Amino acid sequence: MNILVCIKQVPDTKDVRLDPRTNTMAREGVESIMNPFDRHALEEAVRIREEYGGSVTALSMGPPQAESVLREAISCGADDGVLVSDRAFAGADTWATSYTLARAIETVGEFDLILCGKQAVDGDTAQVGPGLACRLARPFVTCVQKIRLLDNDSLVVERMMDDGYDVVRLPIPALLTVVKDINEPRVPSLKGKMKAKKAEIKVLGAADIGADKQCIGLAGSPTQVVNVFTPEPRGDRTKLEGTPQEQVAQLVKALSAYL
Repeated sequence: MNILVCIKQVPDTKDVRLDPRTNTMAREGVESIMNPFDRHALEEAVRIREEYGGSVTALSMGPPQAESVLREAISCGADDGVLVSDRAFAGADTWATSYTLARAIETVGEFDLILCGKQAVDGDTAQVGPGLACRLARPFVTCVQKIRLLDNDSLVVERMMDDGYDVVRLPIPALLTVVKDINEPRVPSLKGKMKAKKAEIKVLGAADIGADKQCIGLAGSPTQVVNVFTPEPRGDRTKLEGTPQEQVAQLVKALSAYL
């Protein structure tokens, strides 16, 4: 069972900020981490390989610094890592990103299963996984909380819903996006860290994946951020001060006027 996991390096949520000039995510000088949802996708891929055999390839699209999350992925059990990196990819929206990832995956090889996190915490669109599946013409299920059954031809999964879950069967090869409920990611082992340190990370640029220049980066992004601003406050506002008990008394008094 050959599995590919899409991993994104994202800014730590406490440091997220936008470049006022380009209206894109500012990454310089910002601490970066592995997208939390992708960590669960990686863990599930490693568990599947441990049970059924095969290999796990971690793939990330981003600047050169994204190599660090691929080494982290290897320390957590991935067999190898591929970095898709080129200045031409900068500013890509979810449409251009799914195109770039699809071209990269087709370049790297054939995979029985592709796993992605439900969404990235810096964008929160949850669009890249489904978009990638459509690009690759693969069946997919989103928000998977459990893989019930897996064989050479199909798999059965539980898809998280607001009022419970659906049980879905789909053929292999396929793509899944997973939620955090699916597992508890492992801590990197010392052996894994040593392997990650020595690992050779393959880097692919736009030319390596045969990407159309009009389909990548800002040029290939039909959606762009035109303006970023803080909404003007609306309505009457009252700030409560003092101890919790004093604030409760103030709140009760304020609300009593509406009774």
